[in-house]
Amino acid sequence: MFQILVADAISPEGLQPLLEMPDANLIQKKVTDSDVQLNQIEAILVRSGTKVTDDLMAKMPSLKIIARAGVGVDNIDVPAATKRGIMVINAPDGNTISTAEHTFAMMASLMRNIPQAYASIKNLEWNRNAFVGTELYGKTLGIVGMGRIGSEIAKRARVFGMSVNVFDPFLTKERANQLGVTSCTLDEVLESADIITVHTPLTPETKGLLNEQTIAKTKKGVYLLNCARGGIIDEQALALYLGNGHVAGAALDVFVTEPPGENPLLKFDNIIFTPHLGASTKEAQLNVAFQVAKEVRLFLEDKPVANAINLPSMSKDIFQRIQPFHNLCKQLGSIISQSVKEGVTEISVTYAGTVNDLETSYLTKAILSGFFKNRVDISVNEINALLTAKERGITIGEKIGTTTYGYANSISVSVKGDNQNFTVRGTYIDHYGPRIVNLNEFNIDFLPEGNLLVVKHMDRPGVIGRVGKILGDHEVNIATMQVGRKEAGGEAIMVLSSDKPLTDDLLKNLSENGDIVTVRRITL
Repeated sequence: MFQILVADAISPEGLQPLLEMPDANLIQKKVTDSDVQLNQIEAILVRSGTKVTDDLMAKMPSLKIIARAGVGVDNIDVPAATKRGIMVINAPDGNTISTAEHTFAMMASLMRNIPQAYASIKNLEWNRNAFVGTELYGKTLGIVGMGRIGSEIAKRARVFGMSVNVFDPFLTKERANQLGVTSCTLDEVLESADIITVHTPLTPETKGLLNEQTIAKTKKGVYLLNCARGGIIDEQALALYLGNGHVAGAALDVFVTEPPGENPLLKFDNIIFTPHLGASTKEAQLNVAFQVAKEVRLFLEDKPVANAINLPSMSKDIFQRIQPFHNLCKQLGSIISQSVKEGVTEISVTYAGTVNDLETSYLTKAILSGFFKNRVDISVNEINALLTAKERGITIGEKIGTTTYGYANSISVSVKGDNQNFTVRGTYIDHYGPRIVNLNEFNIDFLPEGNLLVVKHMDRPGVIGRVGKILGDHEVNIATMQVGRKEAGGEAIMVLSSDKPLTDDLLKNLSENGDIVTVRRITL
């Protein structure tokens, strides 16, 4: 009989998959209740109220799986769970419709001044002329980020008679056509949209994506919405443009700091707020509970689950053998993701040498996990990697090769994008570590970690020196440098590692050098 602890309030409807499980004993109590025998618990379901810490896990030696009935897992010590071989799952898409509908409700309310008009009536006023609104019909909606939520908003916008321009560097042309949207650059979206809504994960690349410089490129009278993550829209920049009238109005469901406290945005009458309600519907709460309950049942029945946050557990021997290659594959996936900044339609992996003695399908999923990190608005790992690729129309290929290029093992990854192809090859050397030994047919040898700069250039005297000077001018210390070329005087590449992150200004200065073909920043 499986002992399952439901530590936070979840309705019987949401627990139905487990209630119908013949070998399950559901205990609906808090972890602090004295009559709960923590040492016997094999699965725990929580919302945001219970913190699953390493100390708590230490009291639960039989624990196999932690289920979060929601998207965020901030209340769970995921690294500690992984170290203990405990799977952590969540419900990444249970609130998709809820958030999409909330965003659209905020958009309509913003355009028609509904909150302001309501407040006026409450004050016993009747001032119709003060709340003349704007129709959604015929307007251009700009969507930044076309994951599940962005796609659902696009469907609704088209029904309302809106044109939809989207920015998502990883959206393929085929997928854009299927959704009936126009794929644009960020600048094109900023310049064309009457209303802009953001739906990306919060990453170093998306933090402050709409800032003082980018908002300046928008139409005068634009409307901005953020129902995704606090910080994607720079709050100080938004206040500036609301104040000078460039931004006609804004709607926020999220803030950098929640609750927002003495936020300067609160003084404006042309902005509306909600207290992070995107997922707060009865249906969404039921959906996420039902989803994780179903996943827990699948796991306990020894069946695959789709929404694991961390690595699946495995024997210590297998884990020790595969772990070095697993880490290398994550890095290979991240390298191709950061090198091909466009939609990808195909990823092919070739294994050769001693790595073929391992479970290569698991390693392919690790490559996809590294590839999708920061590309999509859900957590992707070895469990749901293939499903995520399928949903985005990416073909995955895996084959066993015989050529190891002089190494004991070789892992080659090739990707096909809308406008470019890219290849990378790596190897793992005992007592030496992972190495990248080929980038786009250039033989090279570097350690895949830290802040990397990949410069494709013409093989001419003085180029390397000029690159070094530019880095020095930006106070960037070069830790290591490797170079590779196909033939003297032709194209070559250099890969440099630095002690600190590389700025956009540095990349711009490098790209202005006539002998430099491309510049790419990679962070691992």
